[in-house]
Amino acid sequence: MKILVVDDEKLLVKGIKFNLESEGYQVDACYDGEAAVEMAKTGEYDLIVLDLMMPKLDGLNACMKIREFSNVPIIMLTARSEDTDKLLGFEYGADDYLTKPFNILELKARIRALLRRSILQSASENSGRITRGYITIDTERRSAEKDGEPVELTVKEFDLIELLMKNPGKVYSRENLLNMVWGFDYQGDIRTVDVHIRRLREKMEKNPAQPECIITKWGIGYYFAEKD
Repeated sequence: MKILVVDDEKLLVKGIKFNLESEGYQVDACYDGEAAVEMAKTGEYDLIVLDLMMPKLDGLNACMKIREFSNVPIIMLTARSEDTDKLLGFEYGADDYLTKPFNILELKARIRALLRRSILQSASENSGRITRGYITIDTERRSAEKDGEPVELTVKEFDLIELLMKNPGKVYSRENLLNMVWGFDYQGDIRTVDVHIRRLREKMEKNPAQPECIITKWGIGYYFAEKD
């Protein structure tokens, strides 16, 4: 998952970036509202953390401009706690609001909540049969096929391939997949992701040793190949 952090306090940005990257997120950063809008146009971000008070273009107007072309979840940061500021933030398109100084654990929790909500919303909008290459899944029946032949998947195997197939080309780290498929309170080993990927390949790939669909992005995680 890819996050953009925008704040003119470079030391704060550095700390947020370090903490989010340690959770498995890919993080870009910039330091003014104009740069935020331009990066949002080209970066394909899953979430933006946006400061309210910034040079060149403030957070409210940056948020409004981003909303002209994107529904990416936005968390607004501000040193002011007045309710009017929060209401303005929501009216300009922010999804959540966090007042400085804040606990990094709270920011992480809000990011996870917004990402999960965004994924669930996307899933509901794209329900039904999905076919990519020789693999087809039916999200309503929770069934899978390879070359037209039914394949039995476990609950987590189906949840995993559904997430990947609904977002072809998007690379997910093991940490991201563990959080989204198993839940944020899952206490098991992160290697369970690798085990399930291996089983999915054995069931769904024509040649599990040379996968064509469920691909490894070395050093990062996994993604589903962009196939018609």
